[in-house]
Amino acid sequence: MTAPALPRLRPRREAAGEQPAPLRGTPGGSRLRALDALRLVAALMVALYHYGGRDGDVSRAWGASPRHEFPTLSGAFAYGCLGVEIFFVISGFVICMSGWGRPLRSFFASRAARLYPAYWAAILLVTVAFALPWVAYKTVSFSDRLVNLTMLQQPVGAQRVLGVCWTLWAELRFYALFALFVVLPGATRRRVLLFCAVWTLATVVTTASHVEFLRVVVMPEYSSYFIGGIGLYLVHRFGNDLLHWGVVAVSFLVGQHYAVAGLWHPPNPHYFSYRSPYVIVAVVALGYAAVAAVALGRLRRMDWRWLTVAGALTYPFYLVHEHLGWVVIGALHRSLGIPSYATLGLTLAVMLGLAWVLNRCVERRLTPLLRRSLDPGATRR
Repeated sequence: MTAPALPRLRPRREAAGEQPAPLRGTPGGSRLRALDALRLVAALMVALYHYGGRDGDVSRAWGASPRHEFPTLSGAFAYGCLGVEIFFVISGFVICMSGWGRPLRSFFASRAARLYPAYWAAILLVTVAFALPWVAYKTVSFSDRLVNLTMLQQPVGAQRVLGVCWTLWAELRFYALFALFVVLPGATRRRVLLFCAVWTLATVVTTASHVEFLRVVVMPEYSSYFIGGIGLYLVHRFGNDLLHWGVVAVSFLVGQHYAVAGLWHPPNPHYFSYRSPYVIVAVVALGYAAVAAVALGRLRRMDWRWLTVAGALTYPFYLVHEHLGWVVIGALHRSLGIPSYATLGLTLAVMLGLAWVLNRCVERRLTPLLRRSLDPGATRR
């Protein structure tokens, strides 16, 4: 089945003073609520992976391997880890959108204020929970906990309080690259296209060179997804153009390679699960297609206000769901004897409830305060 033909629009020339195309699907500049829905779907995918699609500490919470608890679905849950790749595509879209036309200080303040309050609260909650005498999970040293407050624990070699925070290290590097090469000189269509082209070339060169410094900076395993999201934002902002779709297509073709290379292995009974390379590619493609549907305005009817709330819960949910989920699973399943599937649903509900509390009590109060503190001139601009 072939996709419908896309109308070709002439590229906008910002240097010549032309204005970008109106944001389709965002009347009056309103929030892209369908993107909030996709973020929550990606977060739930990752949660299902952590609860039922892998072995490790979660097996201690269940009292058995998740493969035993979910014999028919554990193989499907194993694909949930690809929610991270979808997150990165969404992030590329959102960061390009939010950084466009913003001064560097404002961009930095918005990112720091968005990331750190809920992150610090999650660090505190997991530290306290793991210190309880009836919780049998190992906590990290006091020194490593202090390093974790910076979000730089991974590059300095400290243990992580939150297992999921490795993705935040990837996000921080993306923000730094985008700020240096796009936000600082000023975002234009040509500059963003050049940034995508150079980062893509650096990705393949880094893989071929095996230079560790380049690997850390360029992060070839994940760069393609951020680039794909940026390309889709160009489609959203400026309309259909061969260059925009070229960025998206190349990023997908390169990105699916890294996804398969990182997750696929021949059938082997010693592994927890076997992921088909075809399904891996299909899940990544569906993630791209969903963000593309938002970019093209195909999901503009998904303008329900509750999706904004769902989007607001995604980040705190992502931070707390793994380690605190282990505690809840153990309490519900092993201590209270609640069946596996009911425990899974209740654990997701409890984590979403905790995310709501963190959003209401931490993010809504501290995020504006931190943003104003880092960028006092924002209210005067």
